[in-house]
Amino acid sequence: MSTSVADRSSPFQRARSATLLLGPAFVAAIAYVDPGNVASNISAGAQYGYLLVWVIVMANVMAGLVQFLSAKTGLVTGRSLPELVREKSGRSTRLAYWAQAETVAVATDLAEVVGGAIALNLLFQLPLLAGGVVTGIVSMGLLLIQDRRGQQPFERVITGLLGVIAVGFLASLFISPPSPADAAAGLVPRFDGAGSVLLAAAMIGATVMPHVVYLHSGMARDRHGHPEPGPARARLLRITRYDVGFAMLLAGAVNLAMLLMAAHTLRGRDGVDTIEGAHAAVSEVLGPLAGLLLAVGLLASGLASTSVGAYAGAMIMQGLLHRHIPLVVRRVITLIPALIVLALGIDPTRALIISQVVLSFGIPFALIPLVRFTSNRELMGDNVNRGITTALAWLVAAVITGLNIVLIYLTVTGQG
Repeated sequence: MSTSVADRSSPFQRARSATLLLGPAFVAAIAYVDPGNVASNISAGAQYGYLLVWVIVMANVMAGLVQFLSAKTGLVTGRSLPELVREKSGRSTRLAYWAQAETVAVATDLAEVVGGAIALNLLFQLPLLAGGVVTGIVSMGLLLIQDRRGQQPFERVITGLLGVIAVGFLASLFISPPSPADAAAGLVPRFDGAGSVLLAAAMIGATVMPHVVYLHSGMARDRHGHPEPGPARARLLRITRYDVGFAMLLAGAVNLAMLLMAAHTLRGRDGVDTIEGAHAAVSEVLGPLAGLLLAVGLLASGLASTSVGAYAGAMIMQGLLHRHIPLVVRRVITLIPALIVLALGIDPTRALIISQVVLSFGIPFALIPLVRFTSNRELMGDNVNRGITTALAWLVAAVITGLNIVLIYLTVTGQG
């Protein structure tokens, strides 16, 4: 659309046109409400009440900044973040970088598949291993939508599942609202022992997800192209801010709802340190409908997020190694470790939380190059980060890296 035609269009037409350009951030947002978030947030609320509300808020603000910078990278440079890393790295560095990214992808898929299996067990009493297989098969179907019909139909399906997730987890707040004063008190940053630090790191690892930092750059580029500097690019960047803002607001509300529900309903109760126990307690305290909605939300979360994770893994491999593996094959490869965990009978909730800690270790490898590239005027031109944006982005990277160092210490000393 030319500038003159756009100027003659009505405000309604311009708003509708802008709305049609939304979508990539909502796919990325699925990673922020995945089963790992459910495990971490419910554990945090059940064990520490409202203490870690501030972590949810902080993580969501950080995620919004990170996802916008990722989308901007793809729109301005015409390349995904993995492709830029490949261009700037030697062969050995690329291989090492890919190895850690694949480890993150496996940890991601572990959380998603285990979460889907738990949900199917809660809803239909399906054995966990069988539930993991069903989750893998359904996610393959979702990936085939992207592979055969393109990105936009995939975005619509995933956004629909995001709506189901939101209903599933927000419902409890309407059934039994928590205390606003207690929730507000949780906005004051503080910890209560090593366990709360471990959970905070897991919550951030579950919120600022490295695989969607890589994915969003490629999705924005594939959806909108690589516009030349000028009004078209400025408009797309402005719409991308709204896309990210709306998506992160929804994801943040869902995450906060999980923690508030657990703090209000599960705090001080025995046997709620697992998702299954939390579901049973919610059903008992708030009624069967609340329990059903929680399980349905968890199932939608597992199905959608495992599909997005496999999609991200394929984009990472393509960008870093220039090796293309069909999405369905990727789905099978990353599904196997999750099925092994389920077959061995490892506590699924514990596996979910540990997977989020592993994810937190991968975040600096995504954030540091992202900040470097978006702060490079030669690469970004007039769309280079402003000084305040760069400072905030480095602060985010430093906070997360610092938490990782604390986590390593707690793990080595056995305090976690």
